[in-house]
Amino acid sequence: MKLFEKTNIDFVKWRWHAIAVSLAVILAGAFAMTRGMLPLGVDFAGGTIVIVKFQQHVPIDRARAAVSALPNGAGNDAVVQEYGESAQNQVLIRLAQTGEETGGKLSAVADIVVAALKQANLGSFEVINTEIVGPVVGQQLKRQGTLATIFAMGGILIYIALRFQFSFAVGAIAATLHDLLVTLAFLAFFQYDLTLNVIAGLLTITGYSVNDTIVIFDRVRENMRSMRRENLATIVNVAVNQTLSRTVITAGTTLLSVIALYLFGGEVLKGFAFTMLVGIVSGTYSTVFIAAAIAIMLQGRKPIKGQIAAPAAAERKPGRRRAS
Repeated sequence: MKLFEKTNIDFVKWRWHAIAVSLAVILAGAFAMTRGMLPLGVDFAGGTIVIVKFQQHVPIDRARAAVSALPNGAGNDAVVQEYGESAQNQVLIRLAQTGEETGGKLSAVADIVVAALKQANLGSFEVINTEIVGPVVGQQLKRQGTLATIFAMGGILIYIALRFQFSFAVGAIAATLHDLLVTLAFLAFFQYDLTLNVIAGLLTITGYSVNDTIVIFDRVRENMRSMRRENLATIVNVAVNQTLSRTVITAGTTLLSVIALYLFGGEVLKGFAFTMLVGIVSGTYSTVFIAAAIAIMLQGRKPIKGQIAAPAAAERKPGRRRAS
């Protein structure tokens, strides 16, 4: 099935405009992150999350006031917000974790929160979920998440450098970094927490973006044999047009699945699904406007690995020596 037949769109022509837009989004995202709009989730920062479900609607201000009255100022920096749909009457309470990582102390924080809610006479409720992560575990998860991302990027760089050439590998890594930074920017804009689910989404879109890049680079390598007199920009343009139908169908079907996950997967998976939504859109165009652009700039006029050299010009036949 093909959606587009024999298109001839000059994608490479618009690469600088796309790079400018991407830089603006990334810089805005970096500013948002410096303002604390992408906080570390309890997985990395450590802390206690208690999710309660009331039998009737409770104003969030009353729940926040009950938590702020916790002893020793434990509730001063607490996050209290609605969880899930408003009709479900669920409230999420998150407190930062301090002190030693011992089982008794960790579980005691959740018990204190429940006792404070009961004392405030907010009505009947039940605890539907409790997450407790100590500071040591949080630091370990943060380190492991960082190492997983670095190793994934390093493996991609080595694989593409061996399969294609170094300029292509750098382009693929640049596109992947672009997707990660753009996704983090949108996570900050919409104020999602950076959790293990989000890290899983980031690693997933890393593989998705590289897969799309490799498909186009494979077609570029094939076209080098039949277009040996053309420059890399022309070869890339033809390759992108040839794979355009495949790219749109793959991205479209994946987006439908992720949208369903975002709408019906519940509050726990929303961070993962949102990360995938942004990453798929970003990864689809970064393959052309970022990966190809970097590869073209680095390649310059150097010969392309795997490209058959153009036939040498016929030697000039010797003629009669001109009389002096």
